[in-house]
Amino acid sequence: MGLLEKISSPADLRKIPEEALPDLAEELRRFLLSSVSQTGGHLASGLGALELTLALHYVFDTPRDLLVWDVGHQCYPHKVITGRRERFHTLRTYGGVSGFLKREESEYDTFNAGHASTSISAALGMAVARDLRGEDYRVVAIIGDGGLTGGMAMEGLNQAGYLGRRLMLILNDNEMSISPNVGAMQGYLNRIIHGQPYRRLKDEVERFLLSIPKVGEGMLKLAKQAEHMAKQLVVPGVLFEELGFKYVGPINGHSMPQLVATLREHKDSNHPVLVHVVTRKGKGYEPAEADPVFWHGATPFSVETGEVAKKKPGPPSYTKVFAETLIELARKDPRIVAITAAMPEGTGLDLFAKAIPERFFDVGICEQHAVTFAAGLATRGQRPVVAIYSTFLQRAYDQIFHDVCLMHLPVVFVLDRGGLVGADGPTHHGVFDLSYLRVFPEMLVMAPKDEDELRHMLATAVAHNRPAALRFPRGTGYGVPVGGVPRPLPVGKAEGLRRGNDGLIWAVGTMASEALVAAERLSVEGGPNLAVVNARFVKPLDVELLAAQLHPGSRLMTVEENALAGGFGSAVMEAVSSLKVPGVEVECLGIPDEFQPHGSQEILRARLDLDVEGIMRRARAFFPVAIREPRPVSLPHRA
Repeated sequence: MGLLEKISSPADLRKIPEEALPDLAEELRRFLLSSVSQTGGHLASGLGALELTLALHYVFDTPRDLLVWDVGHQCYPHKVITGRRERFHTLRTYGGVSGFLKREESEYDTFNAGHASTSISAALGMAVARDLRGEDYRVVAIIGDGGLTGGMAMEGLNQAGYLGRRLMLILNDNEMSISPNVGAMQGYLNRIIHGQPYRRLKDEVERFLLSIPKVGEGMLKLAKQAEHMAKQLVVPGVLFEELGFKYVGPINGHSMPQLVATLREHKDSNHPVLVHVVTRKGKGYEPAEADPVFWHGATPFSVETGEVAKKKPGPPSYTKVFAETLIELARKDPRIVAITAAMPEGTGLDLFAKAIPERFFDVGICEQHAVTFAAGLATRGQRPVVAIYSTFLQRAYDQIFHDVCLMHLPVVFVLDRGGLVGADGPTHHGVFDLSYLRVFPEMLVMAPKDEDELRHMLATAVAHNRPAALRFPRGTGYGVPVGGVPRPLPVGKAEGLRRGNDGLIWAVGTMASEALVAAERLSVEGGPNLAVVNARFVKPLDVELLAAQLHPGSRLMTVEENALAGGFGSAVMEAVSSLKVPGVEVECLGIPDEFQPHGSQEILRARLDLDVEGIMRRARAFFPVAIREPRPVSLPHRA
């Protein structure tokens, strides 16, 4: 039996000899490679933080001592040694182990983490609660250098240093977030690494002066005064010390002896301590070390060759269609500027960066800054396009309101991963954007039914002289023909997809394509004959078409892959109410008022009746008609 098989909790880990930790690390690394090669998941981050994870659980008395992880990409080693090894093969599957930290899953997951830069603030809150309650445990926050670029992390650093509570901050510095880090902070950390010889010299001088009888302490005091002036010039780590942290490091994050010794030495400090740990993302697996961006989120692959499972050729992703269309538009319009927040590959803007680098800006994990930066550009005549995942744009809500909408600025928000994203789960489902965007006056809110309509909606947003938002889902399109010059659509005008006299379905985004297939199948199977409308615009809604279609006693179903609370269906019901047509009944399909779990998009949509079968089932119950004879017709569906 190997070492890893003997460990079902950190208590078991702390029983093994310290000299056996490197061997355990290699076993754990092999386990992760074997497991993730089958399930897919975030790989490179966990491999890089593996030794650090073992050292933390070895030195600290978890779960009594609290480890607060940032983001969660690096949490797989933590999950394996905290009792989830036997279930790890269910990673990111419906009902299985979550790919992120989750308090509901384990007492060792002290704070849910799917977004970056939260750990310092959360850990400080736990430390203050400990002191207020008269309790005695240690609190450790683990944050990457990418997460440290976020403004919230800086706010947490500022308050933690000011309060001076007993708290340890581990800075896991691998020069990466998902993509290579950008900004002044990254250069600062690089200078700290190269400034390491100074700190060694300082420690040696202190030890020498204290060894001198009687006069040593006085000389040390004078030396420290001189040091305070000198280190402003030669020690980059002074920033953290000026913020109130004792700075330790940088240390080798893959040396178990050095990690364990350093953590033991400083774990009981009575003031904030920052331990700077230098790691290599993808450590121990050559393909991941060579290309940590590609191996950040891995699909199933061969451990031996590094080859990923080949996908069948299919339609392009919505992300790629967006990126290629934006490049096409930007080559004709010099006002267009592309902005993202540490996600150039995820949003497709890495293609834009290669094509038009002078008009591309990656601002780091700083969504608030991204939006206000775009607003500044817009005040001077540019057409900024801000591409951010739907769930991450939530972090810049006030900036959308105050810095864009209130000034009526023509900033285009492109929300990738709108709707249910699948395996990443509740922190990443983009199911609130239609609700949180449509409340702003003048905001144009669109969602395309397919990849070709996406192109024209992007042209519409860029041509619009007010704030505009375009959201589309994760994954590939339907395989519809894509071509021709992207052209602006008539703002606020819906598209009729199908005629019918038994009721209406108004759908938005890709749900319009699903609803169309459902209506056709119902018709050929002898069910209700339904009209289907692709709303296109959540705001402004095509109230003129809605008024023309409604009559007393009409039945209307809405379908959206968004929260029902305040979403597209709510907008339609508000319009129906204002039209005052008597006897109209409305049925809304969408995301109920609860957070959705992780699992494949197909499983999640099916359980919410947001696939063709679900729409048909709900329509049969809502639109009672006389049964007709079925007609044998085969219909295409999603490619």
